[in-house]
Amino acid sequence: MKLKTREMILVGIFTALTAIGAFIQIPIPVVPFTLQNLFCAFSGVFLGARLGLYSQLLYVGIGLSGIPIFTKGGGISYIFQPTFGYLIGFIFCAYIIGYFTQNLQEVNFKNVFLPILLGMMVIYAIGVPYMYCILRYYLVQPISFITAFKLGFFPFILQDIFLSIFIAWTATKVIPSLRKAGYLPGNSQVGIGMEKR
Repeated sequence: MKLKTREMILVGIFTALTAIGAFIQIPIPVVPFTLQNLFCAFSGVFLGARLGLYSQLLYVGIGLSGIPIFTKGGGISYIFQPTFGYLIGFIFCAYIIGYFTQNLQEVNFKNVFLPILLGMMVIYAIGVPYMYCILRYYLVQPISFITAFKLGFFPFILQDIFLSIFIAWTATKVIPSLRKAGYLPGNSQVGIGMEKR
């Protein structure tokens, strides 16, 4: 894995933004609402699959190393937090969004919105079952999967749909400008992390 200086800076920026997003939150029982999803999705849209994935891997790695950049701290023991599955989901979310948007022949709202929404759903597809397993089998709480689904999905899905709309709209406005300024290599629809072929 060899990154250019520019790529390392971009990865670091989106890692930092995701960390900042953890502390912009609305307290809700079990799973607080934060802006991490916003910056995670933006990393996929603007960095592409590879660099977007690296930015989220770096975020999770720094947190597990002990630096308190997660919502409730940090350290290797954080894997036993009910919300850790969502952090794993960020990694896949950024990659999936980047994969489906980095080579688009036409950047329009629909073409960007659907991959973003898919990436958001992947966060919950990993986060909710993980939360259920931790609550039920590690913390030994009498909770059903339906209850975990209600706690870890329903309070956030409407906000994330609105976030997805905002991210897609922003991307359709920002990508052409970045392209015109020469910050997007390759054709006008390619993400920042892609090289011209």
